[in-house]
Amino acid sequence: MSALSTFSSCELSDALLKLGVESGGYIPDISQFSGRSICGPAYTVKFVSSTDTEAPKLSEHFVDTAPSGSVIVIDVPQHAKNAVWGGLMTAGAQARNAIGVVISGRCRDLAEHRELGFSVFARGHSTVGQSPFTRPSAINIPLELVPRGDTTFPSTTVNPGDWIIADEDGVVCVPKELEIMVTELAAKSHAIDEKCMADIKDGKGVKASFAKHRGTK
Repeated sequence: MSALSTFSSCELSDALLKLGVESGGYIPDISQFSGRSICGPAYTVKFVSSTDTEAPKLSEHFVDTAPSGSVIVIDVPQHAKNAVWGGLMTAGAQARNAIGVVISGRCRDLAEHRELGFSVFARGHSTVGQSPFTRPSAINIPLELVPRGDTTFPSTTVNPGDWIIADEDGVVCVPKELEIMVTELAAKSHAIDEKCMADIKDGKGVKASFAKHRGTK
């Protein structure tokens, strides 16, 4: 287990911003539908529209090749309104000892995920499944997760093996090569914020507490 798991997604985004990661590693518009907070290496899956006959096809079901301890990260075409993850996939992922799924798209069978206690994070939910709308095309490739809608917020790229941290605040990707630096920065900021919290609770004021501990004017 990475030391990143001891920090919130917010603390990790703050650290990534300080390191120059434009998006702070944040993957927008994804909410928690079941389970608990998770931290694990990314196992990436790319979906395409079923009408895309040129994209590769998988020889195995992508759930059956999920590594133990991984977070399955799925990218879905932006226009798709169907779910790409349901209760049977949660059962399969648990059998593989995957710890959760993050979907840049939709899920379904919410009650089943909650009953099984599996962590599902997604942009939304649906009543219709994969077929005949979308299909998996590739695994273990870089995914560029683009925010939905008209926004200038930057995209976040998830590479296989990058650290995925997901909690009630949101989902963050920490590039594996930045793990140690992010951990160190997050620890320093956490200690400072604890001092700020104590002073603010004592009535010393937000501005004064920030100036004292964060060095802001």
